[in-house]
Amino acid sequence: MFNKWISRRDFLIGGLASVLGSWGLSVRSLLSGPMPNSVGGGAVPVVISTWKHGFAANEKAYSILTDGGKGLDAVEMGVRVSEDDPEVTGVGLGGLPDERGIVTLDASIMGPDGNAGAVGALRNVRNPISVARKVMEETDHVFLVGKGALAFAKAHGFKEEDLLSDASRKVWLEWKQSMSDRDDWFSPEDNHDTIGMVALDARGDMAGACTTSGLGFKIHGRVGDSPIPGAGMYVSNEAGGAAATGRGEAVIKMCGSFLVVELMRRGENPQDACEIALKRIIEANRGHPDFQVAFIALNKKGDHGAASIQEGFEFALSKNGKTELFNSKHLV
Repeated sequence: MFNKWISRRDFLIGGLASVLGSWGLSVRSLLSGPMPNSVGGGAVPVVISTWKHGFAANEKAYSILTDGGKGLDAVEMGVRVSEDDPEVTGVGLGGLPDERGIVTLDASIMGPDGNAGAVGALRNVRNPISVARKVMEETDHVFLVGKGALAFAKAHGFKEEDLLSDASRKVWLEWKQSMSDRDDWFSPEDNHDTIGMVALDARGDMAGACTTSGLGFKIHGRVGDSPIPGAGMYVSNEAGGAAATGRGEAVIKMCGSFLVVELMRRGENPQDACEIALKRIIEANRGHPDFQVAFIALNKKGDHGAASIQEGFEFALSKNGKTELFNSKHLV
């Protein structure tokens, strides 16, 4: 028999429990966890990116978010700031060339729906991140490389241009002159500064982007971690996003950004997730790696983390109306 003294609150909760039960959910899970994005975001926009030049990139991305824009647009247009800057020798126009003096670019982008696009070994197009987005949105592929990536870019209206700046050409010539007859190939450390970016928009959606000209004076044909979803960058709209910079080979072997995000999914905060992933890389290199790797991370709550193997890594953070540059914690 119906209890006429049942409270309105109990009646509403009981009805809600019945509806949620039909969806495989519970009142407890709904009240204790974050509200689904479809119910309404209300998140505080946050952007994090790698290196000093990430400051200008962040400001562009953050302005898009604070105007109500989507995270995917923010990360694309944000990292394009670095791609367009010839003074940034690790990204886009003015990037350091490979051993033959050829500038080849790599990029990847990933949205809240889990879709991704990437290009590798792309020549003569200064904004590979936008080509990567075209791959993601206009095809059912993920990754285009080399001549195929260039043909695709041209078919979608991207213009060809010489990306080798006078300054980068001079550095390449000096590198060539420093090699002896006995040298096969070598590359000095710390000669590139990939930009990786992760954003949380006001809808509560995550997006990420990563773009680079890669390791300076690399062997012709080499592709690093940046264009590989799960290595140089990875996003999960349930857990968060991460991006990497530094020795790409080490990041690829560890599926680095995916590892950071999965650690966050399992309950680690972004800072600890970055450090745990780095410790695995350090252990894999007998505890004394002679190279740099760094991770940045952002979770669905807007909490961030950043850490590096060696001292010297900087990251940019935009939140609560301001953009700041920070030195990360280092583990060695």
